[in-house]
Amino acid sequence: MTNSKALLIDVANCVGCRECARACAEVNNLPQEEATELSATHYTVVQSLNDDQTFVRRLCMHCNEPTCVSACLVGAFTKTETGAVLYDEAKCIGCRYCMQACPFEVPRYEWSSLSPKVQKCKMCYERVAAGGKTACTEACMFGATTFGDRDEMIKEARKRIDESPTTYVNHIYGLTEAGGTSVLYISNIPFEKLGLPMNIPNEPIPQLSWRVLSQIPKYSVAASVVLFGIHWITARRTEVARFEAEQKKLVERN
Repeated sequence: MTNSKALLIDVANCVGCRECARACAEVNNLPQEEATELSATHYTVVQSLNDDQTFVRRLCMHCNEPTCVSACLVGAFTKTETGAVLYDEAKCIGCRYCMQACPFEVPRYEWSSLSPKVQKCKMCYERVAAGGKTACTEACMFGATTFGDRDEMIKEARKRIDESPTTYVNHIYGLTEAGGTSVLYISNIPFEKLGLPMNIPNEPIPQLSWRVLSQIPKYSVAASVVLFGIHWITARRTEVARFEAEQKKLVERN
């Protein structure tokens, strides 16, 4: 995608002001209360670490080849020309395979709604398609969130790392993880300490699945699809079930 955009999140520059989250809530008509975990009403959150010495944003990674797109049975998810991964509620059947398939554990379900939908960051698709920037980028005053062409964001990330090698970890998270994403991170502390998953393959997960399936005899394709799918779609089933149970309890208490 030659026009694909990306967000560059610089953990070293984030001061935890949460203006990005407030701007996101405003443009998406979401509640303005502060949150530390992604939810159906919080598309991005700022989490504090190390006794409020480090802050890191969490949001949809907008993978270049999204697993949610390949896992969705009805085509409710699409990767757009701007880089954003969008969700079409009119197509959704509520299977929640996207939640189990996402290697970054991002999509959230509207448990409190009578007609629930899956919710996540849209990377301000309409604004970007019209030539603008994401709301979170415009709200950030400290250079912790930057937006532009993905190639330019990669160059900017590399420039910051090269200019301050003693400050930054020599890695751009999202450059290759899951085949690459439209949200990139650079950090002054090891990425595993940020809570970002570190067991993500560097190949697009849908391609990885297809390569394995293409090497097995045709008569076993159906069985292999099931077995291989277990690795990525149900490997975190216990965790997803726990999360869903907690969400239901919260809804019942309210």
